[in-house]
Amino acid sequence: MRGSITIGTRGSKLALVQAEWALARLRELNPGLKASIVKIVTRGDQEIDTGLDKFVGQGIFVKEMERALIDGKIDLAVHSLKDMPITIPGELSLAAVTLRFDPRDVLISRSGRLTELAPGSKVGTGGIRRTVQLLTCRSDLKICEIRGNIDTRLRKVFKGELDGIVIAAAAMIRMGWKDKITEYLPVEHFVPAVGQGALGIEIRSSDKETATLVSYVNHEATWQSVAAERAFLQALGGGCRSPIAALGMVSGNTLKLEGMVASASGSHILRCSEEGNALAPEEVGIRLAQKMVEMGALDYIVEAQAW
Repeated sequence: MRGSITIGTRGSKLALVQAEWALARLRELNPGLKASIVKIVTRGDQEIDTGLDKFVGQGIFVKEMERALIDGKIDLAVHSLKDMPITIPGELSLAAVTLRFDPRDVLISRSGRLTELAPGSKVGTGGIRRTVQLLTCRSDLKICEIRGNIDTRLRKVFKGELDGIVIAAAAMIRMGWKDKITEYLPVEHFVPAVGQGALGIEIRSSDKETATLVSYVNHEATWQSVAAERAFLQALGGGCRSPIAALGMVSGNTLKLEGMVASASGSHILRCSEEGNALAPEEVGIRLAQKMVEMGALDYIVEAQAW
């Protein structure tokens, strides 16, 4: 087993915490492992004034790290799995998925839970998926698009610029800020992004030594869950701009997959679920996609492409 590695990550506080967490898991199994962490600036970090939905499917938090992998500047990249496009360059592979933290979205607010916010309250979020689901529950809220690191978003709440923000629970947990969470939003109303809460470790496909190293931190139930989610997303068109969300949950050999597809305008929303063999997760994802196509999901996806 190799004695040293170079890890690529984005430079945000959260990304560095995630990279350090992944490294700690690798060192548990290989205590003598030497490692260096390289911070890589991505397009998504540079173009912070452009809404995330303008970049759907482009891997704006991933591509520069993939280039560093291909060029041999790093041995592995640690990504928030929800940022990884469905299509990965042929020279690379998703080698491991770590234990998933809480996949739910959470509300951070100065004014109480979602049901307690006053009409017209300003709630910040970074994507159309959350916007659609928020407005389905509270059409009287004013949704504000926000970008920036997690601490920047929190400051907007505590300085009074926003009444609340919706963000991934896993981000708050990894940062040690659980005490700042106002409410965990239920997955039956707020289906999370594909892969949310898990980390993906990407390597060069030809690097068998690193593949062996990272295989020990792969969490099988999480791998099965996100494999179903990603297959569902791919079957519905992958990188389209339509709000598409999914959450897989494994119990024994059974995988249950919850899915959501909405129109880009938020006027229509579809929800459905599928169960199947956890050992064949992609099949579960494809079956759920087929169900949702029969419910009319493709009409929403076509609408979103023209939005």
